[in-house]
Amino acid sequence: MDSTTLIRLNLDIKEKPIGKSLRFNAAVEEIKKINGKNNKIVVLSHRGRPDGVENSLSLKSFAPLLSKAIGKKVLFLDNSDLDKAADIIRNSSKEKIFLLENVRFLKGETENNLVLARRLSKLGTEFISDDFATSHRADASLAAITRFIPSKPGNLLKEEVKNLSLAFKKPKSPFVLLIGGAKAKDKVGVIKSLIKRADLVMVGGAAANTFLKSRGMDIKDSLYEPDMLQVARRLLKNKKLAIPTDFIWDDNKILDIGPQTIKLYSFYLKSARFIIWNGPMGMFEKKQFAAGTQAMAKAVFSNRKSSAVIGGGETVSALSLKNQIQHPKPNIFLSTGGGAMLEFLAGEKMAGLEAVMKKNRAK
Repeated sequence: MDSTTLIRLNLDIKEKPIGKSLRFNAAVEEIKKINGKNNKIVVLSHRGRPDGVENSLSLKSFAPLLSKAIGKKVLFLDNSDLDKAADIIRNSSKEKIFLLENVRFLKGETENNLVLARRLSKLGTEFISDDFATSHRADASLAAITRFIPSKPGNLLKEEVKNLSLAFKKPKSPFVLLIGGAKAKDKVGVIKSLIKRADLVMVGGAAANTFLKSRGMDIKDSLYEPDMLQVARRLLKNKKLAIPTDFIWDDNKILDIGPQTIKLYSFYLKSARFIIWNGPMGMFEKKQFAAGTQAMAKAVFSNRKSSAVIGGGETVSALSLKNQIQHPKPNIFLSTGGGAMLEFLAGEKMAGLEAVMKKNRAK
């Protein structure tokens, strides 16, 4: 077989238009970097959480989008017969680019099935793992595949690890951690992991409601997690943890942080030297509840003396509303990971990442 690079990218994109999303543009850049090296390229990716084959989650529509962005034809490959797909790849001319159908349509993908992993590995001669956003999963196309084919991390994966690792390598002080989003449960691991290193941890969004409720505040009909109240109460004993002091209400629900909290949080972000931000401050999708998130973005992007890592699907979506993604700053790294970013920062095991890193270290 000619040199054929399998590259695992992330096309699990909900933002519209797709062509302006962070993940899509990251995928395009990685394909461009490995294209033109006298090799064929086969893109492996997934979309959503299908139960078997679901046409609405097909990757077929991504082939013309990628073709236009790359400036070279991307051929879509059905994956219902992997042997046939392998033959098509093998018999094609050099420097062809293929996009394989959603790997989660394949039985055994999310179970890290070894038989499936071996069959996928036969589509190429080398494997590049560049899907950080899914690297916390033990999937066949991420973890088990590295057992059957020469494997290495891609540029994006290495950049993600490099930038997120700054949180554990004596980050510049003041180090401010800004946490938002819907669920406190998803964020507790990061808070516990980094609160000793951070100078301040500021919580907003619906995640803050659980902390407010645990303190005895009447949050009325606001979203919160009853099973996390005790954990929240313990964390609030740490003076480094800050929660909102005023709010924007609607229909008896807290839907954004208030002006005093915005002022306070913005002050600390503008004074910080290292920032990690995951999660919006409110229901940013509606203009009347977007002020908190937009103010945080303004504070982070205007701080030229700090380094910042920003991640989480909703956070990045919120930033794109204000066009920050299209005008990146050299001191700001936008992570493609949501859950993966949180698990990495919480110090949890990340099966896909560990598999390819272990393989790479063994060389």
